[in-house]
Amino acid sequence: MKKIDTELFKDKFQEKNGKYIFVPVQEEVVTDFLDKIKYKLKKFGKFYNLLIEFISPVYPQPLFDIRKIIKNEIKGKNVVALNLGSGSSDLGEDLLNVDLLPYENVDIICDIENIPFKDNSVDYIINIAVLEHVPNPQKVIAEIHRILKPGGKIYCFIPFMQPFHASPYDFQRFTYEGMKHQFKEFKILNLKPIGPTSGMLWVVQEWFALVFSFGIKPLHTILYLLFMVLTFPIKFLDVLLQYYPMSKNVASGFSIHAEKK
Repeated sequence: MKKIDTELFKDKFQEKNGKYIFVPVQEEVVTDFLDKIKYKLKKFGKFYNLLIEFISPVYPQPLFDIRKIIKNEIKGKNVVALNLGSGSSDLGEDLLNVDLLPYENVDIICDIENIPFKDNSVDYIINIAVLEHVPNPQKVIAEIHRILKPGGKIYCFIPFMQPFHASPYDFQRFTYEGMKHQFKEFKILNLKPIGPTSGMLWVVQEWFALVFSFGIKPLHTILYLLFMVLTFPIKFLDVLLQYYPMSKNVASGFSIHAEKK
């Protein structure tokens, strides 16, 4: 159980099984067969996250950035840092895992549209591939701004050129300009495209599965997973291509590093 200063909380909570619970505990809503597979794999957090890092079509640049941030700005710095919308991921003992669902690694169970921390109480927030899954991303960003201390920072990744992926829902995408608009209340330190090849590859995998499944949904899922396994190494072209100036036009997503003014 990670050490948490409960004086930072603004709302009442229950403590159970090493978790601080602010909303009724629920299981994930599973919407399709592929989502069922993902849900089962998420129970094996480290294995699932390893698959996402290597086999998924998305170039894992955000993970490289996060590791550098944790090493240089969080680890051993006596800061309050959140992995917001953590899912089954665990970024280490220096970050508190916050999610709506009771994964084994989660420390705080809450709705991230109403984060149960006091104003100006958090130093750092990591938020990876979460805002496309919430119906009101502007509200979540406003909550992030509220709880961060002046000078507090956020590192966030949001998809752009990615096919639909329910976990359990999928609501929106953001362009480069859209990212600047969403974080207009922050001082933007860095905004960069990630994965132009990834943006192409995921669509191509889905397209081939669509064509050769002949409208048979279970066959589509099998073919999609097969094409993913066969073609995922192509994404590593983004080691170079993500730095091309116009990669933002077809980026898989954008990472933003920003500071509360």
